[in-house]
Amino acid sequence: MRVPEGEQEGHKEGRQQQGDGREDGRREQVPVGGVTTVVVDNRAARARAALALAEARTGARRVDLTPPEQSGVRAVSLLTQERPPMPVPPSLAPLLPEGLRRGAVTAVLGSSALLLGLVAHACADGAWAVAVGHPSLGVLAAARGGVPLERFALVPRPGPQTATVLAALVDGVGLVIVGPQVVLPAADVRRLVARVRERGAALLTTTTWPGSQAVLEVTGTRWSGLGAGDGRLRHAELHVIRRDRVQVLAPHGLDVRLPIPAPQIGPRPVAPAPGLQLVG
Repeated sequence: MRVPEGEQEGHKEGRQQQGDGREDGRREQVPVGGVTTVVVDNRAARARAALALAEARTGARRVDLTPPEQSGVRAVSLLTQERPPMPVPPSLAPLLPEGLRRGAVTAVLGSSALLLGLVAHACADGAWAVAVGHPSLGVLAAARGGVPLERFALVPRPGPQTATVLAALVDGVGLVIVGPQVVLPAADVRRLVARVRERGAALLTTTTWPGSQAVLEVTGTRWSGLGAGDGRLRHAELHVIRRDRVQVLAPHGLDVRLPIPAPQIGPRPVAPAPGLQLVG
């Protein structure tokens, strides 16, 4: 049976609309946040534009609807963009003014006490931490340093599948400490650093790693408390410098007194939203 030419075109248009849910040749411009204009040519793009408009109005997150290949900007994980850096002890703020950045590697060389001080403050906001390949790291020392043990795990000897263990921990734990017994091939290190950047986790190492964002190195220690044949050791002062790869950013460094005061851990008051009244 021969179908007239006009009906054939009508059937063809109907099949195109049902097959891909798109109307050919129909394009419209949708304003997003009063600034950006998005060209919409199908239902999925229209839904994304509506979601972007809602996010722009509420301030939920930054929205960039330009594809990376068109904008020329390297794609970064939303976890890294949206979540703020982890806090650091006030005594180390001059060396780490940006905090403990997520998606980056920070090396701490020469002092386990300094390492635990960083872990304690990083976990003050509810983050979890795990130490891998660091059997000399004691639970008692961690507790005295202010680390919340209910959110701190130890994997002293990860075994032959160390790279796999670290990759799994980076996926689920906010702060991962890599001890001196972890030895990885260069290819595994590069893959792990890329995974840390993608997942938005923070990585602390006790040895120098390629691609470390910051390296904190203890260059000297001075103890106090002993008298002329009596007394006991009470405090220690560490001379800490920061360098990035081969460049020394703080050549003179600063003195950090141990023990580092533990952070104040507790629920933060939530400010009521504008126009709402807190009752009860």
